[in-house]
Amino acid sequence: MIIFSTNLGDFTVELDMERAPVTSKNFLKYCQDGFYEGTIFHRVIKGFMVQGGGLTAKMKEKPTRDPIANEANKGLKNVIGTLAMARTDAPHSATGQFFINVANNDFLDHTGTTNAGWGYAVFAKVTAGMDVIHQIERVKTTTIAGHEDVPREPIVVEKVTIVDEPTVA
Repeated sequence: MIIFSTNLGDFTVELDMERAPVTSKNFLKYCQDGFYEGTIFHRVIKGFMVQGGGLTAKMKEKPTRDPIANEANKGLKNVIGTLAMARTDAPHSATGQFFINVANNDFLDHTGTTNAGWGYAVFAKVTAGMDVIHQIERVKTTTIAGHEDVPREPIVVEKVTIVDEPTVA
């Protein structure tokens, strides 16, 4: 379990180390390194998802490690309360940014090994604090520095606490 403490409250996530080991280990390493502390939820789209894990409150992108292999083909689905890796148009480009689905977004699931079909790799789920996620989802947004759907007031990850360290093979 990993607890994310934000300025709007806490939420807890549980990694799926068995079905998404590469992605889960990557996310866990960012958590262990304190990478997410001080980042914001910089993209919030009501009825879709809330995205964070890469930008500071001044909209500066944090340097990341190398991209990881996309595990969207492992059978996990982009349903309400799941976490998936954000990426560019390139299927295997995810680094540190993630999003939390606030709707069942099956159009983000893996359908094939083409660029369009790869999908977005789900690797965890929110196990407590979905009310905080829905609170984030409802904030007013604007455009800042070329980024759309940015909360007008920063939603900051203040602390990340790893409660039960998952077994990493």
